[in-house]
Amino acid sequence: MQITIDKERRTPLYWQIADQIKAMIVSGSMADGTILPSERSLAQLLGVHRNTVIKAYSHLKDQELIDSFQGVGYRVTFAGSSGYDEPDVRRRVNWSNIIKDEYQDIERTFDDIFLKFTEENTISFSTGMPPSVYDEEELAADLFSILREEGRRPFYISPYQGDLTLRQRIISYLRTKGIKAGMNQVQILSETNQALDFIITALLKEGDKVIIEEPVSPDVYRVIELAGCKPVTVPVDENGMICEKLENLIEKHHPKFIYVNSSYHDPTGCILSVERRRRLLELSNRYRLPIIEEDAASELSFEEKFLPTIKSMDRSENVIYIYSFSLTFIPGLSMAFVVAPEKLIRSLSYLVSIRIMSLDWLTQKLLAKCITDGKYYENVRRIAAMNKEKRDMMCAYLDDLAPLGLRYRKPGGGVYIWCRLPGNVDAKTVVAESAKRGISLIPGEVFFPYRNGGQNYIRLNYSYESPERIRLGMENLSQIIRNLAAAGKKEGNKEK
Repeated sequence: MQITIDKERRTPLYWQIADQIKAMIVSGSMADGTILPSERSLAQLLGVHRNTVIKAYSHLKDQELIDSFQGVGYRVTFAGSSGYDEPDVRRRVNWSNIIKDEYQDIERTFDDIFLKFTEENTISFSTGMPPSVYDEEELAADLFSILREEGRRPFYISPYQGDLTLRQRIISYLRTKGIKAGMNQVQILSETNQALDFIITALLKEGDKVIIEEPVSPDVYRVIELAGCKPVTVPVDENGMICEKLENLIEKHHPKFIYVNSSYHDPTGCILSVERRRRLLELSNRYRLPIIEEDAASELSFEEKFLPTIKSMDRSENVIYIYSFSLTFIPGLSMAFVVAPEKLIRSLSYLVSIRIMSLDWLTQKLLAKCITDGKYYENVRRIAAMNKEKRDMMCAYLDDLAPLGLRYRKPGGGVYIWCRLPGNVDAKTVVAESAKRGISLIPGEVFFPYRNGGQNYIRLNYSYESPERIRLGMENLSQIIRNLAAAGKKEGNKEK
């Protein structure tokens, strides 16, 4: 039995072992009834820990490819032979064997913590949602008006490219950002994740590489990986993606595009400098390389001047611009749009037609109405003012922890604060202890695709909760960090 493992790969060793044994079993090169090497002997042969082999064999057992028998060890049972004479019995579908491997054993940390904000008593410092600022009675009147106006039409059907009125309003909105676009250059979609998923589907083939920031939202690198592609990461600092060695990476990896979150980056809260925006465009033009600019938080500026979008600086139609209303509209009503060359927009519209048939018509109409009558712009200013107040409140608590070694950069807008914990405090422990007190936050490690950083970082969000609940949550979080820092210091003294 020939098994080769690569300890440099991101794929866990037990998966590598299990996948190769599975391939031999399914192909028939390892016959039904074959006895596998013992855990200890295979571990010695491969130079891995015995527990790694145990996990690999357990993975194969879950898929009903092998089984273990007392006095015999592990035996291949793919064809259904258990080694015993048994009557024909009903057997359940082996879902582990049917579901694609990439959709099993998924890293759930980000999703599980993020969804805790739906629990009534949980204080959420994890979710990037806006506060509720829209008047409920006015919204009810707007919805009634929309339904009355459109009632004689098949209003539940939306054009594949998106509602005509909303696209017209978006084109006017884009002009305030210095972006000129025609009706056939705008595609409405439900959210940023869907936009990125459709773009990747239209542009990438399995095995392609793309350049992304690091740290970066898990939503970005996971959709890349699920497409069978590989993210090439570039670190960020207080001025955004570091561009000094970017050209070398382009020459080496031949990526299909560069993804950048240009304003109030998730998770660091930094903003890409004008100089680096220009540098990205230079490289894009030189290598004919698309740039995907995600810009959802740009309207939530507190005291900084609005920087020109990369898209507004683009003269070659190389930039694909994604904007989401998820941080600036009504909580739970998600809507986004893509600005791109007509050829790509036609491809995205085609994907809408075969994947979802119709976009959320009512949300599109409501958003268009709020933009038309000015409510949207008025409420964006209110949301920004509220976020600034809550940011300052949260930062005051973080400042009190500075003597312990906690560090952060105060964001000039957006919704996130990226915190480096004191050196002897582990982020996952902080997250676990916070969960016990009903507080959800995200550990920094999940923002690194290869888990090569972020172990002593946490991401905090200040947009969703009320000032009162932020105060309560930060009092508890501060105490948790103080307790862990004191315990770590005590442990360190013992070791000395």
